[in-house]
Amino acid sequence: MAEDRHSQGMRVRRSVLGNAHVDRAEGRKTAFDADFQRFITETAWGAVWSRPGLDKRTRSLLTIAMLAALGHHDELAMHIRATRNTGATEEDVKETLLHVAIYAGVPAANTAIAIAKKVYAEMAEQGGQDR
Repeated sequence: MAEDRHSQGMRVRRSVLGNAHVDRAEGRKTAFDADFQRFITETAWGAVWSRPGLDKRTRSLLTIAMLAALGHHDELAMHIRATRNTGATEEDVKETLLHVAIYAGVPAANTAIAIAKKVYAEMAEQGGQDR
């Protein structure tokens, strides 16, 4: 069962974050974080993101809102990049971050908007390549 959940999680993780990102993360994995990497692949990607109740676009926007609200800036940038694979548009992200401003505070949204602007500019320079 765990191997199935890991395989399923890896498929979803790759479909959301892209092969290049996952390959880099897997290449940096060491004995120290191997258990953690397996855990997040099986639980976040294999158990939650794989559920049928919400589509990838919705899960993506929820994740962006929570990461912005909690101030997890590196993960936020990663998930904004992932929108090229989830169906969430730049307009969707903008609306999500406005919602963050109301429910999590203007400073959290302000920082998240700055991160989103930077990420979208980088993505435009890269031409949408899987980075």
